[in-house]
Amino acid sequence: MDGEDSSEVMSEVHVGCPPHSSGPHISRFTISLPPEVEPSRYNELFEAEAAASVREVLTLDDDGDLVLPRRSKQSTRCFNVTIQHNITSLIPSVGLQVWKAELVLADFVMHKMCTSSDFNGIISLELGAGTGLAGILLSGVAWTVFLTDHGNYILDNCAKNVQLNSGVFSHQGSVHVRDLNWMNPWPPIFSLGNSSASQERYSWNSSELKEVQRASVLLAADVIYSDDLTDALFHTLKRLMPLGSKKVLVNMVLYLALEKRYNFSLNDLDVVANGYSHFRSYIMEEGEHRRFERESFPAFVGKCIDLNEFPQYVREYDRGNDVELWQIKRSENES
Repeated sequence: MDGEDSSEVMSEVHVGCPPHSSGPHISRFTISLPPEVEPSRYNELFEAEAAASVREVLTLDDDGDLVLPRRSKQSTRCFNVTIQHNITSLIPSVGLQVWKAELVLADFVMHKMCTSSDFNGIISLELGAGTGLAGILLSGVAWTVFLTDHGNYILDNCAKNVQLNSGVFSHQGSVHVRDLNWMNPWPPIFSLGNSSASQERYSWNSSELKEVQRASVLLAADVIYSDDLTDALFHTLKRLMPLGSKKVLVNMVLYLALEKRYNFSLNDLDVVANGYSHFRSYIMEEGEHRRFERESFPAFVGKCIDLNEFPQYVREYDRGNDVELWQIKRSENES
């Protein structure tokens, strides 16, 4: 395990970035409205950005008269999100990179925002937020978004991305970057003012912990790659999504995007997706009837969403065939 932790990895999203680059790198991801999506809701969300695009190209003719440009589809149907990230990282710091599953989750969030009011005014918490891309987009319609991860370098980088994109939306909800270590119990101990400055910045307070109890949407992307972390994730979900309250049971949902990465396993003598079967052992698919192997753990019910149900909004990647998006809820009937 120590050898794995010291291995340097690179997301395929970063292919084409400057090679051998160390430290933060700035990428601008273009979010574009697909032609099949009606633009009225999109323009409402991003009208300030569209107006700014037009103001940049205002000119005068030879007589000093104002030339009013035609608003191109480019100015009204797309915008940029600026993300600071590393091109490579050690495995414990993979949250400093942008991964394909995060872009798929961003597509899904954008489609919900542009075609429905399901996310309007919600309180949301992103688990393992990394660079924070999906949660930052969601803040365009949400009331409050908590971007959570663990480790000061990752949290600092996430906070920087919130700052870099503060002017993207015509309205933006509250965004809080907070430390959440799945290996520790939930709820975390909130700050009493005796922490270091860096710890204080990302500590929870009592009012925030109360607000999280009203969260209806949880997000997570590319958090399935270690069985130990998967165990810790579902233990945390058990506390975040408690049974016993019908309102919580009905309303709280997790949208989790993952990428299956295949490697040859000596145990299985076959090519397998690391961590995927362990992840699936926690979830009963809708309509499926089976007994859980881990009867001491909570039961979750999930549905794998067909990626063809929503178009691609983020331009700079190829979805491929190995990314899945799951809608996960607590099961009413734990095994």
